[in-house]
Amino acid sequence: MRYKLILVLLCITSVGFAQTDKKLTAQLQDIVKGFNGDIGVYVQNLKTGKTAAINADTLFPTASMVKVSILCGVMDKVEKGELKYNQKLGYRDSLLYAGNDILGSFKNKDTIELSKVAMLMITMSDNTASLWLQKLVGGGAYINNWLDQNGFKSYRVNSRTPGRTDMQKRYGWGVTTPYEMCKLFTMIRNGKAVSPGASERMYRILGRIFWDERALSQIPPYVHAISKQGMVDAARSETVLVNAPHGDYVFSITTKNNKDQSWTANNEAEQLIRKISALLYHYYEPKDKWAPAEGVAKYLLNE
Repeated sequence: MRYKLILVLLCITSVGFAQTDKKLTAQLQDIVKGFNGDIGVYVQNLKTGKTAAINADTLFPTASMVKVSILCGVMDKVEKGELKYNQKLGYRDSLLYAGNDILGSFKNKDTIELSKVAMLMITMSDNTASLWLQKLVGGGAYINNWLDQNGFKSYRVNSRTPGRTDMQKRYGWGVTTPYEMCKLFTMIRNGKAVSPGASERMYRILGRIFWDERALSQIPPYVHAISKQGMVDAARSETVLVNAPHGDYVFSITTKNNKDQSWTANNEAEQLIRKISALLYHYYEPKDKWAPAEGVAKYLLNE
């Protein structure tokens, strides 16, 4: 019996080692060397199961990546019949979050469908829409409960959530790890987030991102990908799941304590995100010689 137990443990251990892509890990370690900030990366080839990781279980600010968890909270309420995906909502000036959001330009008492508010939250990363939906589902506590029930240990909403004040001061709106961001994206891809129907709708929404000048710019426009970006002064992050020709892969790049806090195309963290995204696409698709078109840079100035 003891012999069989040792054999099983050895098999598990060997599988664990086999799942690590040492070649890719070395390339990632080389490309992040010298970065002026803290960085975490998690990558998984969903066809082979092999992974590469750098600080994959370290806590990082979500910034706007927290909105994927808010979307899950919305879908959970819809699935339970407590909200309708196409119901009309009444906008109030008190919902305004100062900034350049589309929803913030609405007039008091204007109406809009919940589905369109969800689209604005993800596609345009509209903060007013996001806070409205967070409040509508019952706040961060409801969303965090959903995350907890689905096995997430670190990914949480902090802002406007009782008991999360200290975490908000440290990480902002939300907190996560590169691994858990990839876990949620993979659940959505596999139809395991809320329900198959909700996952399918979320997959479509996450595939309609306006902010495509970073990681997405390094993936051919004819290759489908879902993503969410999170950007504040000292933290630039992005999570992407790519439906690549030879197999899907998912990756999350998270940063914090960044020295370069500029908002230009040359920002150090944003350049690094592009470099890692390009590395991964050509690593998994080595025969594809695609590169961003000459002159496309002037069309990627979305700020």
